[in-house]
Amino acid sequence: MVTVTPRAPARQAGVIPILLAGLLWGTTGTAAHFLPADVSPLATGAATMAGGGALLWLLSARSARQVVRDRSIRSWLVAGIAGIVVYPLAFYSSMHLAGVAVGTVVSLGSAPVFAAGIDFLAERRGVTRRWALCTLAALTGTALLVGGHATGPGASDAPLGVLLGLLAGLSYALYTHASHRVIGAGHSARATVGALFGVGAVCLVPVLAVTGAPLLQSAGSLGVTAYLIIGPMFVAYLLFGHGLRTVRGSTATSITLIEPLVATVLAILVVGERLAPSGWAGLVLVLLAVTALSFAPRPK
Repeated sequence: MVTVTPRAPARQAGVIPILLAGLLWGTTGTAAHFLPADVSPLATGAATMAGGGALLWLLSARSARQVVRDRSIRSWLVAGIAGIVVYPLAFYSSMHLAGVAVGTVVSLGSAPVFAAGIDFLAERRGVTRRWALCTLAALTGTALLVGGHATGPGASDAPLGVLLGLLAGLSYALYTHASHRVIGAGHSARATVGALFGVGAVCLVPVLAVTGAPLLQSAGSLGVTAYLIIGPMFVAYLLFGHGLRTVRGSTATSITLIEPLVATVLAILVVGERLAPSGWAGLVLVLLAVTALSFAPRPK
């Protein structure tokens, strides 16, 4: 057993911070939209993850070092760090090419499917009928969103953007499962997050060094970058790590399907993207699925 099955109240307490993290993550695409046009998505992703990772490491440096030194979970550390490094680069590139709404929906909508596959391969553990139905409903909703095709500024190369979104979804699911395994090995959520993101930040420094100069061109670009680092990165991942103490990785990725819903609404209201009626139906379906899943009993 990786973790002791918690009582229902403990699990529900873990759902709330994961939902709050999803709400914060839902603002990333709209915030990044206000960066200057010459700032590449690679620079945005590298700066956000490297800056946030450094803060998360500093918050728990001593205990994070103990996580890094623990050889018994080394393979999960490597897997989690790989997910952390790939995710921001693929995620921001997906939004840049396919638009905020579609890029976010594909990235987060695909994550539960990848998470369930990782759960099965790593633990040979199935899922409940309720989890399967809720996730299927949420994925149907994301498909309706993509079919409704939010268009507008930034949707320049949707097919490649969708592929990068799938890569982001896989990376996110890998990080989530790896974090859950490290926490289950006896390390605190804060130490686990600090270790994974601290090492991930170091890995992303070369990308930032090559692409990051345009981020320094104005107070506005620095302000947006600071928000992305502190809000959707630092605070949100602390909340997410706290929730993972009592919520299984595959369930957590499904709960955070609230993120594409928030991102789509902001993309329409703020960025100026448009959504067909089927896309609005997809939004409602995602919301209903996430709500039902949030109160589902924990899979055994």
